[in-house]
Amino acid sequence: MHLPGLSWNETVSSMIYFSYGSNMPTARIRSRIPAARPVTVALLREHQLVFHKCGTDGSGKCDVVHTSRSSDLVYGVAWEIISPDKLVLDRIEGLGKGYEQKQVSIATPHGETFRAYTYYASLTDPEQRPYSWYKEHVLRGAIEHGLPESYIRFIRTVEARHDPEQHRHDQELSIYR
Repeated sequence: MHLPGLSWNETVSSMIYFSYGSNMPTARIRSRIPAARPVTVALLREHQLVFHKCGTDGSGKCDVVHTSRSSDLVYGVAWEIISPDKLVLDRIEGLGKGYEQKQVSIATPHGETFRAYTYYASLTDPEQRPYSWYKEHVLRGAIEHGLPESYIRFIRTVEARHDPEQHRHDQELSIYR
């Protein structure tokens, strides 16, 4: 795979990570993976965005659920990350402890398709609701990367709840100051 404008490092391999949740904002992903580089806005077909992943903090996190319905679309950001950073992201995301990974085919706004990896939830509860700070990460990423207005409106309608640990709320959103 080679995308226009994507430079590949000859000594360290890189990969494409499809983020559809709290890692969409540049400030958020770079606070975790400083070398992450946005490649393109992307679309995952036949999937639906839900906030039912059981977070370790007791709140709901994003998940992409395969539906097989062509009308279901999840928008996100394709990031180029280097292979060593994948291990860091796996740890942060809790790979094997609530999230698993899969290869997906995503499309650019121009219709070009390519493979990426993403995370999907293995521990879910339909009653879960995200904390307001988590929803804010997702919303900020959608706005920053110019996702469709209808999709941004959908994210705004997601019911969120107050985090009982105010310091966590403040710390999470401090990256935007």
